Parts: sequence; structure tokens; C-alpha cells
Amino acid sequence: MKNILAFIWVITMTVTGYAQQIEVCNTCPIASIKEAILVAKDYDTVQIKKGHYKEHDIIVDKPLTLIGENYPIVDGESKGEIITVVSDDVTIDGLFIINVGTSYTEDYAAIRIRKSKNFTLQNLVLEKLFFGIYIEKSNHGKIYHNKVIGDAVEEHNSGNGIQLWYSNHIEIEHNYVEHVRDGIYLEFANHCLIKNNVSAENLRYGLHFMFSNNDTYQNNIFENNGAGVAVMFSKQIKMFDNIFRKNWGTASYGMLLKEINDAEIKGNTFEENTIGINIEGSNRINYTNNDFKNNGWAVKVRGACYGNAFMGNNFLYNSFDISYNSKVNDNSFDRNYWSNYTGYDLDKDGIGDVPYRPVKLFSYIVNKTPETIILLRSLFIDLIDFSEKVSPVFTPDNLLDQYPLIKKATW
Repeated sequence: MKNILAFIWVITMTVTGYAQQIEVCNTCPIASIKEAILVAKDYDTVQIKKGHYKEHDIIVDKPLTLIGENYPIVDGESKGEIITVVSDDVTIDGLFIINVGTSYTEDYAAIRIRKSKNFTLQNLVLEKLFFGIYIEKSNHGKIYHNKVIGDAVEEHNSGNGIQLWYSNHIEIEHNYVEHVRDGIYLEFANHCLIKNNVSAENLRYGLHFMFSNNDTYQNNIFENNGAGVAVMFSKQIKMFDNIFRKNWGTASYGMLLKEINDAEIKGNTFEENTIGINIEGSNRINYTNNDFKNNGWAVKVRGACYGNAFMGNNFLYNSFDISYNSKVNDNSFDRNYWSNYTGYDLDKDGIGDVPYRPVKLFSYIVNKTPETIILLRSLFIDLIDFSEKVSPVFTPDNLLDQYPLIKKATW
């Protein structure tokens, strides 16, 4: 009887010829999502009623809107990928997707977009997953207001929350991602906007991207991740008003920059990280109006970094403000506030009359012999730091802030 009703419904829709709404529920003529997609025409809407749908390998191969009513559960029963989109102009909205299959040879995802454009994924809850959202060779998409919650324990058998691969012009906004391998991962993804997301409690990185240019990251929170945020082999990056917080561990940092060129890092907060920013082989980057608070190292420069400018930043109560492993400096420090500055301002212009030397000899020693960190608060360390300040031997003699601010910078 149900098959007859479905057949009559298909004939009716074919005759009318207009985009229609198809209802899916346990008592409807069409009771599965796959069946609804099969009978739908281009640009129809599939309305999925509240319920529990045990389906996987759902292929969306035509322009459609799939929308859930009161968050129906789509349960993949750990058998593989759940929804794969291979058409342009697809919207998926309001589903609760669980139980993605785990594989050591296939990157199964709750939702995969493959070779498509003009897609929207919004208001989704994804749990018990391998990969959450996987965008592959697709362009001009929106990923809005989703919650991706994994249960990752080890890196080798877990996937990423939101992953882009060879995809451009993607907007990722207002998502919450936790307990996966990397919260947000981009590789060969250009002209993307990542804004107002929270990525926390992930095994490895809150954000990880490589070979991705002209992207903007704004107003995100990356907190308590295994290693922090890794930014590699990219150029023309803008990172504005983000928070990098509580990324602790022997190999942890708020943000790692490796081979990054011509970028802007502005208005960010680096708070309570082992290392605020770890920089290697990165050039022509402007660091302005950032707060570095209560980190082990605020900024650690590992070499091959040229033409960078630090201006108007606040360095507040870090164990070490700047760490350098070279005697050569081609970077500028100008008008920053340093909480360890002990100079004076006789003319009351807000600028210290004595330049500030932010690199301590002890930071150089710790770089060479990490075990010496146990001497951090000893009087002996104060003495050798003072001697290096008076007559630099091991640290760059031109690494100075000639105009240190007397009061904390505001903007």
C-alpha cells in the first residue's frame, strides 16, 4: 500500500511540474531520506519530520534542500559515510547526525561535499563521528551554526571536525567544535572566511591550515587544545581579534607560524599558553594591537624571520617576552607596552626615555639547555640578565624597543 501511495505521489508531482515539498516520516508515503531524494525533482525541499532514521550512504545528486523538523536523528549505525553531496545548490539544515563509520583507509564523514558549489550546511548537530564536515574540491559554500562534537582519544583513529581540501570561497561561521583531532583543518583552501567559531578540547590543533592563501580568521576562540593553532606554508593571511588560550604542554603554543609571508596579526589575545606565538621562517608580518598575557614565552623566534614589525602590543606578565636563537635581527619592535619595563618618562609623553631590551640572556640559556628553567626565579638569573642588558654578547644588540609605552596600549 505504501509503495502505491508513493507512486501516486510521484505521478502527481511530475504533472504539476513545480518545485514541491516532500515530507519524510515513519507514517508518510515516503519513509526514508534516500527514497525522498530519489523521487524529488531539482530544487524540491525534503522536509524530514522528527524521528530516528537509520540510513547511511545517502547521496544527494541533485539541487535540493534537506531540512529537519525538531532535529530528526540520522543514524549511520557506524557503517560508513552518512550524507554525500555531489550536486550544486544543496542546503542541509537542522539534522542531528550520529554514528559515522571509522576506517583506516577511508575518511568517512557525517557530511561530505564533493565537487560542488553554492552549498549551505547550517544548524546541524554532529556526534559520534570520524570526520564531521568534509569539503572536497568545492567552492562558494557556507557552513553556519553547527555543533561538531567528537569523542576522539587517539590521533591515529580520529578525524577532523571541519575539513576543507582544495576548496575556495568558503564561509565558516558560528560553529562549535570539540573533541576531534583538528577542530578546523584547511589544505589548499583560498579566500575563505573563518569567523566567530569556538574550537576547544581537541587532541591536536584547534585550527590547522597549510598551503592556503588570502584567508581571514576573525573573532574565533581556540582554547585548551593539544598543541594550539598551526599556520603553515601560506601567504596573505589576516588573523584579527581571536583568542588563543590555555594551550599548555611541552610542545604547545597559542599559534605556530611556519613559512608564512605577508600577513597581518592584529587585535588577538594570547593568554596562558606555553608559547604565545612560535615563529619560524616567516617574513613581512605585522603584529599590532595584540595582548600577550601570562604565557611562558610570549613570542619565540626560531630563525629565518625577516621584515616583521611588532607595534602597539601589550606584553603582560609573561615569563619571557621575546626569545631569540640568533644574534641577527631584522625585525622591528616599536611602541609596545612591556610589564617588565623599569624605565622612566621624564617628559611625560607616554614614551619611555630608555629603550627596552626584551630578550633576556636566560631565555637564550633555556633554549640551549631546557633543564635550566628550574632556575627561573633565582637571584643568579637576575644578575646574568642584567649583565647581558648592559653589554649584549649572546643576544642581538639591535633588538630594542626604542619607544616603549609607559602605559598599557588601548585601541
